[in-house]
Amino acid sequence: MATDKVKLLGFVFSPFSRRVEWALKLKAIDYEYVEEDIFNKSPLLLQLNPVRKKVPVLVHGNEVVSESFTILEYIDETWKQTPLLPQDPYARAISRFWANFTEEKVLDAAFTALICSTGEQQEKALKSTIEALEHIEGDLMGKKILGGESIGYLDIAMGWISYWLPIWEEVGSRQVLDPSKFPAIISWINKILSHPVIKDNLPPRDKAVAYFHGRRNFYTSGKT
Repeated sequence: MATDKVKLLGFVFSPFSRRVEWALKLKAIDYEYVEEDIFNKSPLLLQLNPVRKKVPVLVHGNEVVSESFTILEYIDETWKQTPLLPQDPYARAISRFWANFTEEKVLDAAFTALICSTGEQQEKALKSTIEALEHIEGDLMGKKILGGESIGYLDIAMGWISYWLPIWEEVGSRQVLDPSKFPAIISWINKILSHPVIKDNLPPRDKAVAYFHGRRNFYTSGKT
């Protein structure tokens, strides 16, 4: 089964798609990449993911898997080389907790604050983002499940912070990652961005900035 052909449907500026690519490349898995137009979804995407109608979607032989965290675990369980999740059950559980926390409490709030909102809504979302990052700085950084000798599941799950969050800061003209407040996160970011699998598999920054400027204009037009 592990030798069946692999196809990934993704979107160039999606951190969710990119984390799946990082996992495939870390495990040296050959795959076909299909770029999706998320504003004009293809019949293939709608056929493969009729419930959510979103990327990423992984096709492995006759198996179809959607949702990036689910895909990461499927990849890790199917291809045993270069394990992503820790072997210890407790460490695995903690990794999943922090991955979900970062997704729900940091990514959603940061995207709202820096891309989707203005005024009071933006200030509220910024406050939520910074409070969540304070938990990561104080309670997660320095643990072996993150930023170890090799990149693991949690590094991949949280890897968007290293690249997408600074872009969103530029687009939203607000700072979230204050180096004096989050030195451990900044140190981890520098380590993540120096890894060849990460740094060689990122969207062009200028094009990403332009894309997210367009999204911010779309979401905030007419708002004050």
